[in-house]
Order: sequence, then C-alpha cells, then structure tokens
Amino acid sequence: MQLTFLGAAGEVTGSSYLIETETIRFLVDCGMFQGGREADRKNRTAFKFDPKTIDFVLLTHAHIDHSGLLPRLSAWGFRGPVYCTAATADLLQVMLKDSAYIQEKEIEWRNKSRHYSRSTQELAPLYTVTQAEVLLKQLIRVDYNTEINPHPSVRCCFRDAGHILGSAIIELWVKKHSNYKKIVFSGDLGQPGHPIVRDPAFIQQADILLIESTYGNRLHRTMSDTLDELVHAINHTLIHKGGNVIIPAFTVGRTQDLLFLLIDLYRQGKLGEMDIYVDSPMARAATEITLKHIALLDKEASDALQWMNKNVRKPQIHFVQDIEESMQLNHKKHGLIIISASGMCDAGRIKHHLKYNLDRSECSILITGFQAERTLGRRLVDGARKVRIFGEDVHVKATIYTIGGLSAHADQADLINWLRHFQKMPEKIFVVHGEFSNSSALVTAIQQKLNWTACIPEQLSVVTL
Repeated sequence: MQLTFLGAAGEVTGSSYLIETETIRFLVDCGMFQGGREADRKNRTAFKFDPKTIDFVLLTHAHIDHSGLLPRLSAWGFRGPVYCTAATADLLQVMLKDSAYIQEKEIEWRNKSRHYSRSTQELAPLYTVTQAEVLLKQLIRVDYNTEINPHPSVRCCFRDAGHILGSAIIELWVKKHSNYKKIVFSGDLGQPGHPIVRDPAFIQQADILLIESTYGNRLHRTMSDTLDELVHAINHTLIHKGGNVIIPAFTVGRTQDLLFLLIDLYRQGKLGEMDIYVDSPMARAATEITLKHIALLDKEASDALQWMNKNVRKPQIHFVQDIEESMQLNHKKHGLIIISASGMCDAGRIKHHLKYNLDRSECSILITGFQAERTLGRRLVDGARKVRIFGEDVHVKATIYTIGGLSAHADQADLINWLRHFQKMPEKIFVVHGEFSNSSALVTAIQQKLNWTACIPEQLSVVTL
C-alpha cells in the first residue's frame, strides 16, 4: 500500500493524496494550487498518474484548494464517483462552475493582451464550465457519521471538521490481504467556537494520520479582541475617515461568517447603520445553501437568523449580481462595506475594488483569512507599498488591517488539543497543508507537548504504509 503526496506538502494549497494497493487506486482531494505563476504552472502540469485509472475520489470539502482540479481530472478521463457530504455537493454546484467561468474570462483577457502584443500562442483555461458540469454529475452525497464502502476493500466515514459548511475529517480503512490499515485525513480543521459551523469532531484512533498545519506556528487572537479590532476598523473608516471598507473573503465560509458577525455587532449596538455589499453571485448562492442546511449551524448562528427575521431595523445587505452593478460600486467613494472574492485577492471582482480603493488613504482593507505565499493578499499583509493589478501599478495608501482571529482554521493550541483525543500515538503522523515554517513549528510542538514523532512529507514523495 502506497501513499503519494501530490500537493499541500510543504505548502498550503493543492491538497491531493493518492492511495494505491494491488487492487485499488483512489484520491483524497484534488485541489488547485494557488498563488502566482508557479501555481499556474503546477495546475497545468500533467497529472502524475493516468486519471482513467482512478477508481474514486474522497473529498474533504468544497474550497478550491481541495476541489479545484476535479473538473480537469474528469476532462482527462476520470469517470468514477466523487464522494462528499451533501452540503459540499451543493456548494460545488456553484463553486466549480464559478471557478471555470473565472478561468475562461481570465484566459480571454490574457489572450487579448497577447494579441495586442502580437504573440501568436493562444492559451486555454484549465477547464471550461461545460467540463465542470460533467464532473458535477459524478458527485455522490454521503451523510456525516455513516460508514460507506466505495470499494470492497475500502470503508470510510465522514466526520464534521468544523471548518466550513459540509467540511469533513475522513476516517478511512483500507484492506490489504486480511488486515485493515486505518488512515485519517484531518482535512481543514476548524477553530472551536468559530461562528456559523459546529466544532470539529474528535477522532480516537489511527494507524496513519495526515494533519493540516495552516496555522501550526501561531495562536489566534481571542474572539473578543478580534471583534474589538473589527469594530474599530469599520467605525474609524466609515465615520471618522469617510472612506470605504473593502474585505476580501472566500465566498464559502468567510463571507457567511462576516455577515453573521456584522449582524450580531449591530444587534449589540457596537456598529451603526451599515451599507453592506456582497459582490459575488457565488456568495449569494453559498449563503442560500447555508440557510438550506440550517441543521448544520451552531446555536449562535441560528439565533442571529431568527433575530433578522423578526426585526425591521437591521443592517442593509445587498447581494450584487451583475457586472454593471459591481462596476457602479467603484464610483462610490465613502460609506460602503464591500465583501468580495477571491479571499486571497488573486482573482475575481475583489481585484477591481482594490484597484479603485487601495490608493485612497481614507479607505481600509480588512484581511480576515490566510494569505498564501505569492498571492496579492500576502503582499498586502507583508506591507507592500505598491502592487500590480491588471497590468497597472497601484500605490497602497489605504490602511491594511489583518484580523487573524476570524480564521476558519484551528491554531497550534487547537491542533494539539485535537491530537490529545487520540488514545495512542498513530504509527505515522504526516504534517501537511502548511507553509514549511508553519508545519515545522507544529512538528516541534507535537514532539514537545505530546512526546510524539511527526514529519513533513516532500512534494510528490511516496510512502509505503
């Protein structure tokens, strides 16, 4: 039995793992790499296996860095089922088609630029909307806490990861001869006490464990301090400086978290009247899907929804659908809170809002989630005074707030606490889905706090289990 680390090894994005025995070959996740030209090169590189030989895929959740190459896998010959939770399947109906649409438009723009520069080589998108729609027909919905058998030699169970709606920890039993080897994929583990979703489930036993380490080197700010900073940033920008608040946010998870928090802070009287624009058709769809799966929400989120339904006086929330309405926002110089995708600022409508607001000192940019290396969001967090957007230099004069306590990822203390619930140390622990320094810090913490041994796998490394 072999495990190959196809992505998210020594880096955050591109989550994908290949498991092979003499009788079966399948993937856990098939994510897109994100963050600059190197990521684009990796996404366009041929798969390290023949997609036609993959029997099935198990998917932890809908975020593009875990699901984004599934349509490409299908387009290259994969015809098997993709198992995921019902909420994940609903989200993918929106997210993968949106991802394909964005790629088609970006490639169209790049090809026009090449035409003007007299370059003859046409570029093609990673996959098209049509190809995404084909893949979506291969989804198989599974319930939390229900064991399934995707193959006679494989059993698996999806547990709530508490990261985003539908996110899962995957418990996996793979049969080799007469024995089963238990492999646990943490997926992206949520932060306990985080708004909207429930806390992550605990696992008690594993032979092999793959654990994420996005924030393996740090502790999040307390929610109280985080909300104080959020209130200050918004009130100072809207009331005292008279500018706009621009919030890059993942359309699934982070956008819904922010809407809940803004509603709750208004309800508490900490924020005044607000004009909130959610500029992402996909975010509207994701919010509607969230409301459809209300049974998966925590009590605080349910209470906030009930309050919104009962009160006439409440924040004004506008979901922007068409491009023309989105463009009109660029002419409004003050009083707006604009929440838009993508969360790392590398694609989508957020780039337009940054272009029109970054060079204005009265505005603020609120970074509320992890920013991978080489992304535009990361350059802003690192203090860049000038960035390039759509081929133009834009000076950074707006105030950049990094509000880390809103992360949907567990921090180092949360990860160690999650590990403490194992009855004994797994035979092998692989620390994945983190920049190398973050993963290294978690490896050290595991050694010091639990006296366990863990390692960071190399990209494309193969391990015999």
